[in-house]
Order: sequence, then structure tokens, then C-alpha cells
Amino acid sequence: MNTIIVSALLGVVMMFSGIFTANKTAIRNVAIVALLVLLGVNIAATYGCCNLNIDVKNMLEFSKFGMFFNSIAIFSTLMYLVLSGSDIVKVGDNAAEYFAIIFFVLCGVSVLSAYNSLLMLFLGVEIMTIPLYILTGSDKKNLKSNEASLKYFLMGSFSTGIMLMGIALMYGVNGNFGIAFDVPAAGSPLQNYGILLPLGLLFIFVSMAFKVSAAPFHFWTPDVYDGAPSVFTSFMATIVKAAGFIAFIKLFETHYFQLQASWKMILPLVIIATLFIGNITAVFQQSVKRMLAYSSIAQAGFMLFALYSNNSFSKEGILLYSAAYSLATIGVFAILIKMKDYTFEGYNGLAKTQPVLAAANTIFLLSLAGIPLTAGFFAKYYMLTSVLQSHNGFIMVIIAVLFAAVSVYYYFRVIQSMYFKQGDAETSAISSGFKYGLIFLAALIILLGIMPNVLLQYLYF
Repeated sequence: MNTIIVSALLGVVMMFSGIFTANKTAIRNVAIVALLVLLGVNIAATYGCCNLNIDVKNMLEFSKFGMFFNSIAIFSTLMYLVLSGSDIVKVGDNAAEYFAIIFFVLCGVSVLSAYNSLLMLFLGVEIMTIPLYILTGSDKKNLKSNEASLKYFLMGSFSTGIMLMGIALMYGVNGNFGIAFDVPAAGSPLQNYGILLPLGLLFIFVSMAFKVSAAPFHFWTPDVYDGAPSVFTSFMATIVKAAGFIAFIKLFETHYFQLQASWKMILPLVIIATLFIGNITAVFQQSVKRMLAYSSIAQAGFMLFALYSNNSFSKEGILLYSAAYSLATIGVFAILIKMKDYTFEGYNGLAKTQPVLAAANTIFLLSLAGIPLTAGFFAKYYMLTSVLQSHNGFIMVIIAVLFAAVSVYYYFRVIQSMYFKQGDAETSAISSGFKYGLIFLAALIILLGIMPNVLLQYLYF
């Protein structure tokens, strides 16, 4: 509860900070300090220190798993502001409002990691996504940004309507908005549940698949990610997407069997379609930013394995995957923002002009591809191992490995451009602080790739 309240209050503080100072650098520094405070509050709450005792009528349930994810999300946001905060203030004249919106999004993330009611699921999703419509269209003079914002708003509203329909149907079965209720044992005939419960779950599944850009509900993602200011695409594609998966898993971990044959048929098809569309389409992109948009769809396919497996190994895996994917993508986008040209040719010769940026970018891309000694390798390993433990899912694992091999191609295209092609890649001014931030982030990814238990042990101790 502490994290939800403090993140909302800090959002208000950031709103008013713009009144007291016009110095955008000072506002960014205030936001970084506020995130450190929020991280400290969440860690303290995780271990039962100074928790506010508020009766939420069982609508929220604060588990160590959820609060641990909050710590990952807040820390990732902190690294995002450290690396890209100076670029956020360049988007427009309303720097304080942009930082305030980020804190409100984190408030929604905290609700989604703790909801125990379909009503709170809806509120958490809306608190998280409505501010993103504003960030997507924040570059008001850019028609692509305006188009992306409108498309995101319309598609998001439509998916929310589907979610509300699903919630209404489940309410009709249960008589309340709780997500935990007595149901017949697994394996019982589908008619024991009536049509309302599986249909309601199916509607919510479709809506949540849209939120995490899983195929075939991914169609908004490339245009929105490409049209939005790059500095905000980084945030949308990482922390926000990971929070959507946590909410996804929390609802379906106890109710997935109520769809029975439908679930066993639908989810593998969604996973395969997401991996196929994300990876194959990314191969043909000429813009690195658009390639990253499609690769985020492919990464969603791997994260869906946590939903498919539904065991303790997958829970550990989704936390590690959230950290590895978020940190690497934030680093890749931080470098992309500094580039003058977003095409693959724009990276030609970057190792010669900016060797630190090229080396860090290489580590981030290797992690996204799942190469050993990076955090992305163990993240994918945990996902695939959870499938083998839960199901006779050997075929699914083979398919996932094949598509992971495809992803190596388009990630290595960037590395090839940086190191093996002639050119003089142009970047904006690079500060020494930015380089140190990249080095720290790259070292962290390598550390998690060598010793993933550095992160996961805090889930149990």
C-alpha cells in the first residue's frame, strides 16, 4: 500500500515542481531523488517495515512477489531517467508534467502487482495506460506522434471495453469482483461452469493480450512505438509491458483450467503467432526503432511462456525476464535517441566514433538475443525450462529456440553496422555521465547473466 500512495503523492509533487523552478535539469534531478525514495519505500514494505495498515476490503493483496516486481519496475525506471532524463526535458515545455505522468504510471503498476479484485484490475490498467496516451502524443508538432496517440487511444479504449464486458460476465457468475472463488476441480466438464465464466475469461484474455501486444492483437504496436517520441517508447516497451504480464499471470494462474480445451488450444497458437510475427517482420525492417518495436512483440511471445507454464519456475523466470528485458531495452533506446539516423546505415562505424556506446549497445543486443553470459540468456532459459517442467512442451521449446535464432540475425545486423561497416555514425553530444550510466547498466546485465540468483534470492529471503 505504501508504494501506491507514495508514487501517487510523488506524482503530485512533480506536477507542482514546475511551478517553483523553470530549470529542467533541476526537475529531472528531483524526479531521480523521488524515485530513490520510492524504491526505498517499496523495499521497506517488501520486508514488512513501516507498512500502512489500511483496510482495502480484500481488493488488494500485497505479496512478496508483487512487491519484488515493483522494485524491479522502479529500479528500471530509475535507470531510464538517469540515461534518458535529459532527453525527456527536450520533448516539450512541460517537463515536470512528463515526470509526474511517469510516477502516475508507476502507481498503476503497483496496483496491478497487488490487485485481488477485477475492479482493481480495471483501475490499475487504466491508471497505467491513460497517461501513456499523453506521452505518446507529447510531440505535438509531429504528425506521426499525433497519429500514434490517436491510434493508441482508440485501440486502447476498444480493448478496455472488451475487458469490462469480460468483468461483467465474471461478475454474473461470482456475484462480486473477487478473482479468487470456489470452482469445481480441474478436469471437470466445461458445462459445470456455465458459459459466462469461460466467456468472461476469454474476453479478459483478449484485452490483456492487446495490452502486452501479443499476436494477433499486436497491430497497434509498431505504429504507436514508431510514432511516439523515442524517449517515451523506451518506457512503454519495458516497464509498462512487464507490468501487463504480471497482471496477466496473476489472474490466469488460478483460473486457466476453466477454459480447459480452449485454453490449451488458444494459448499455444497465440505464443507461436507472436513469436512468428514479431521475429519474421523484424527481419525486414530498415529502421532500428521499428525493428525494436517488432522485437518487443517477439519478446512478448517468450514472456507468455510464464502464463503457459504456470509454476514456480515460471514466476522466477518472469521476474528475471522483466529485469533483463527492461534494462537491455532501456539501454538500446538510450543510445538510439542519441543517433542522428535511426536506420541501420546510421550505425555504420559507431565503434570508431563512439566506442563506449558501441560496446554497451553490443551487450544490450546480445542480452535481447539471449546470448550466454548476459541476463537475457538465463531469462530465456528459465522460460523454456518452466515449459518442460509443466507440460510435454518439447515442441513449443523447439519452436521458441528456432525463433530465438532468427532474432539473432536482426540484432546482429546492428552489431555488424557498428563494427564491420564503413561510415561515420553521427550522434548528438554525449556526456561522460551518460557513458558511465551505460557502463553500469552493461555491467549489471553481465552480472545477472553470470549470477541470476543475485536478483532471485531476494524473492525468498
